[in-house]
Amino acid sequence: MADQLTLESRAYVNGAYQWAVNGQTFPCISPVNGRELTQVASCDQADADLAVDAARKAFNSGVWSRLAPAKRKAILIRFAELIEDHGDELALLETLDMGKPIGHARSGDVPATARAIRWTAEAIDKVYGELATTAHDQIGMISREPMGVVAAIVPWNFPMIMASWKIAPALATGNSVILKPSEKSPLTAIRLAALAEEAGIPAGVFNVLPGYGHTVGKGLALHMDVDCLVFTGSTNVAKQLMIYAGQSNMKRVWLEAGGKSPNIIFADAPDLKKAAAEAASAIAFNQGEVCTAGSRLLVEDSIRAEFIGLIREALKTWRPGHPLDPATTCGAIVDQAQLDRIIEYIGIGQSEGATLVEGGQRVLEDTGGLFVQPTVFDGVNNGMRIASEEIFGPVLSVIGFTTAEEAITIANDSIYGLAAAVWTSNINTAHKVAKALRAGSVWINHYDGGDMTAPFGGFKQSGNGRDKSLHAFDKYTELKATWLVLE
Repeated sequence: MADQLTLESRAYVNGAYQWAVNGQTFPCISPVNGRELTQVASCDQADADLAVDAARKAFNSGVWSRLAPAKRKAILIRFAELIEDHGDELALLETLDMGKPIGHARSGDVPATARAIRWTAEAIDKVYGELATTAHDQIGMISREPMGVVAAIVPWNFPMIMASWKIAPALATGNSVILKPSEKSPLTAIRLAALAEEAGIPAGVFNVLPGYGHTVGKGLALHMDVDCLVFTGSTNVAKQLMIYAGQSNMKRVWLEAGGKSPNIIFADAPDLKKAAAEAASAIAFNQGEVCTAGSRLLVEDSIRAEFIGLIREALKTWRPGHPLDPATTCGAIVDQAQLDRIIEYIGIGQSEGATLVEGGQRVLEDTGGLFVQPTVFDGVNNGMRIASEEIFGPVLSVIGFTTAEEAITIANDSIYGLAAAVWTSNINTAHKVAKALRAGSVWINHYDGGDMTAPFGGFKQSGNGRDKSLHAFDKYTELKATWLVLE
C-alpha cells in the first residue's frame, strides 16, 4: 500500500496547490529506511504574505466567518468523515514521514484527529453569549466574535492530532487558518487541505504552508495581519514566538510547550504490574517523542528494586521494529538529528553517574532506519541533565523517594508543568499529592487519560495554552460587549 501512494508535496493557498514562490524545495526523508520520499515546497515570507492575504480576504468576505455555526458544523463533520474514509492513506503518510508504528497511526492518530474535529464541530452551535445584569432600561450583550486570521504552527510527533486540536476550534469559530506543519513531517497536513476543500471549506479559509521555522514560521509570527498565533513544540521556540508577537502587532499567542512529567509510584499502588506496564508505555509509546512522556519515574524506595524489575519486563513488549509491520509497537526516531540527541543524552546520563539498567543502544542500523532501544536509568536525581532536560526520546529516569512530601518536592522541581501521574490506593494521598502538583493534567492510577471534554495544557514553561474542550474556543474568539440604552 505504501508503494502505491501518490505524495502531494506542494503548499495549499487560496484553494489550490502550488509550489513555493521562490521555487525552493526540501527533501522529505523517511526515518523508516533513510530514503527520500519526495521534495516538499519550502515556503518563506512571500508565501506567508500570499496565504495571509487570501485568509484575510476570505474572512472579510464573510463566506465562512459569517456562515451560521450550524452550517460550519455540517462542513466540519464532513471533513471528519473524509479523514476516516482516507484513514489508511493518512496513517501510511504519518508512518512513512515520521516513523511511528502503522498500527498506532491507524488505530490512534487517524480516529483521534477525526474525533477532535467532529467533537469541536458538534459543540460550536451550543456555545452561547451572555446578558449582563443591568438596570431595567439597559441591555448589555456579550458575544463571541472570531478573531480573524489564525496561524497554527504544529510539531512533528503527532502531526495530524496536534493540527486538529488547533484548526478545529479555530475554523469552528469562524476564523481563517494558515497551518504550518513541521518540516520533519509535512505530508499529512498537505493532504488534509484537499480533504478540507472536498468537505466544503471555502478557498482561502484553510491554507497549508510547509517549510522551516526560521523562514515561513518566522514570517507568520511577525506578520502584521495575523491576529492569533498558536503553537505546539519546544519551550525555546515558544519563547521566540512570544518575542516575535511583541515585535509585530501584539498578536495573541497560545503556546503548548515542553514537559518533563513525573510519574509517581507509591508502595500502596493498587496494582504494581499494571503501573509498570503503563510506565513503560508512558516512555516508549511513539518512541518517547511525546510532550507528556512520563520521563521521570518517581518510585517509593521500599519497592524501587522490585518495580524496576517490573519495568524491564514490561518493556519487552516495546521493542523497535519496522514501522509498517502492524505488530510493531516501537517505531523509528523522526530524523538523524533527533536520534543523535537521544544517543547524546544516554551518554550524558552515564557520565553523570546514573546506572544504565535497560537499553541504551541504537539498533536495526542495517535497515537504514533510525531506531533506538527504550532506555532506563536508575540512581537518578533532579540535578542530572537526564532528569531536568527534555530529551524527547525513550529515556526513563528512575528517582527514589521516601515520603509524599519528598515526592511532591521532586516532582515540582522542574521548569516544566505539563502532566503528572500518581499511583496509590489511599484517596487522601491521591488528593493531597494531585492538588500539590504544578501540572496542567494529573492522572490517578493510570497514565495519559482524558478525552475531548477536558482541556489540555501546562503550567510554568510548558506554556499558557489550552487545547481541547470548550475552553479551546476562548483562544480563537474576542469578547464583544454591546450596550443598549432603551429610550
